[in-house]
Amino acid sequence: MTKKFRSKKAAERGANAAIYIILVIISVIWLFPFFFLVLQSLRGEEGASTMYFWPQQWTFDNYIELFTDTDKFNFPRWYGITLVISVVVTLIQTTIVLITSYALSRLRFKMRKPLMNLMLVLGMFPGFMSMTAVYFILKLVGLTQNMGLVGLILVYVASSCMGYYICKGFFDTIPKSLDEAARIDGANRQTVFFKIILPLAKPIIIYTILTAFMAPWGEYMFASLIVNGDPDNFNIAVGLWNMLDRETINEYFTRFCAASVVVSIPITILFFCLQRYYVQGVTGGSVKG
Repeated sequence: MTKKFRSKKAAERGANAAIYIILVIISVIWLFPFFFLVLQSLRGEEGASTMYFWPQQWTFDNYIELFTDTDKFNFPRWYGITLVISVVVTLIQTTIVLITSYALSRLRFKMRKPLMNLMLVLGMFPGFMSMTAVYFILKLVGLTQNMGLVGLILVYVASSCMGYYICKGFFDTIPKSLDEAARIDGANRQTVFFKIILPLAKPIIIYTILTAFMAPWGEYMFASLIVNGDPDNFNIAVGLWNMLDRETINEYFTRFCAASVVVSIPITILFFCLQRYYVQGVTGGSVKG
């Protein structure tokens, strides 16, 4: 028995060691592009590509000039615009998703199931399929170019309710007896939602906030179409793409790398601080509702 137990433990340790080695290799491969980006952002030599990996001159000038030299590429303005868009979209989208999910989880009404299925099917189609039609509609009502920021916000929040599925699954795990007890005590639907359900739904709220914030933060396709031609209204993705133009890439490539590092910082901080709630929201909302 002892030999069998020892051999079993040795086999488990060997399997765990192999898994850890594979995970380390995958992590190194996954982190290598970001590590390369950081090195390029600290490179003092100009040029889009070099024949060596480590910078020969180390400097923080790329980060400093990113915020001080705004004559051609106004990164601080793009950063502020993207932050405003992301915050507004996050507030509106989170509100819509939570309200829609709670209604679909708790209320029973005619056409509820077909409506859920319809939104689920429509959500499977990528948004860029309707990009041309959306652009011309926004152009007709004057929400492109100078008013492109408003148009972008409308585009980002237009289909918010179709992201109900995970959030609804989480609400389904909260016992309905809590709602019924509160209703017996005289509470209305609004009181039940805000005073009872939301305090118990912190993980899914955090998950919804993070996903809503990340989507417009690095979005390029719709932004490049709606605000194209107006550099003052570029978001970060469109602005940084213009740094890679053939005429400017050699001069601004290292500054582009510095900007990419700066852009990744807010998302990284948010994710690491709220990772526990994010995972709970995903796992809690994955049940079948």
